[in-house]
Amino acid sequence: MNKILIALASAGALAAVAAPALAGPVSGALIGAGSGAVIAGPPGAVVGGVIGAVVGGPDMHYYRGHRVYMEGQRHYYWSHHRRHYY
Repeated sequence: MNKILIALASAGALAAVAAPALAGPVSGALIGAGSGAVIAGPPGAVVGGVIGAVVGGPDMHYYRGHRVYMEGQRHYYWSHHRRHYY
């Protein structure tokens, strides 16, 4: 039992250190698997990892309630079927 706890603690520490360096779905999968393991054990880790990978995705930015897109260095958002650059 102690070996399992030590292994889980070391894996959690490694994931906590590596998670900020990772981007998008990988970090979502790590966070989802960790929270799923705490709540529901091994099946929760698998389900949480899958859901975290799907939901984690790339960062989405919003400006005045609209999702922001990039075109080269220019940022724009869609409103009333038109692009609005800022």
